[in-house]
Amino acid sequence: MGGPSAEREVSLKSGCAVLEALLDRGVNAHAVEVRDDLVSPFLGRAFDCVFNAIHGRGGEDGVLQGVLESLNIPYSGSGVLASAICMDKLRTKWCLKGAGLTTPQWYTLTSEQDFDACIDQLGFPMIVKPVREGSSIGMSRVDNTAELRAGYQLAGEFDSSVYAEAWVEGDEYTVGLIGQQMLPVIRVKTPNSFYDYEAKYISDSTQYYCPSGLSKPDEERVMALAKRAIQVVGVKGWGRVDLFIDRDGQSQFIEINTVPGMTDHSLLPMAAKAAGIDFGELVWRILDSSQIVRT
Repeated sequence: MGGPSAEREVSLKSGCAVLEALLDRGVNAHAVEVRDDLVSPFLGRAFDCVFNAIHGRGGEDGVLQGVLESLNIPYSGSGVLASAICMDKLRTKWCLKGAGLTTPQWYTLTSEQDFDACIDQLGFPMIVKPVREGSSIGMSRVDNTAELRAGYQLAGEFDSSVYAEAWVEGDEYTVGLIGQQMLPVIRVKTPNSFYDYEAKYISDSTQYYCPSGLSKPDEERVMALAKRAIQVVGVKGWGRVDLFIDRDGQSQFIEINTVPGMTDHSLLPMAAKAAGIDFGELVWRILDSSQIVRT
């Protein structure tokens, strides 16, 4: 847990919650807190497997996965390729679009000279994001050129690659995965301009609806599309798909998380609870998935 990314504090909370759950089940579990060095903590130690609770770069982008595979240590979650793809939001969008799934239009920003073309293509409002960051860190809704400039500069503080995405008018949903089981859909509603870091981890005003309020056929359709998205990028073990349903009823896929949060505000444990799976059982099922041979 921990790691070098901007999501370090969230990762520490997730890791502590997971550790406590494993200890409660009698598992001989030990916390391994890492920073920039992802190799040394695992050298000379006989781990049967690793529960990866590192969010963001270093732990969710294929780097830690590659380290553990080189050391022949089983680990929870997706392998190197799926982790790397999903950490990169643009590559995820290309993969989903190529598979016939819908994702909001976007424009890659390399400098302020791209602003006019971006505005022509997407219009306002739009949302500006770092390509390889999680927990909504570095993201901004922008409604004019001045805000676009500020949003571009903010996103650039967290990643050298930045893009703008068309604003989706509609409701936000998330669909979790444990093993082969798709979890109930959750609808997310926040009074903020979007589901940002504060809304995710701090605010008590964010509302979560499970049941989601979708009709049974619509919920089944969303779960089937989310499963397809997960299959496209090769996610294994556990994960979470975030999407909007726009005003035309179209599912618009935003991103896929390969190491979802496991804090008291996190969505995957909420969905698992709705499916009758308590936190301890959820952690155990994720850990058990680490025994699956990767191909």
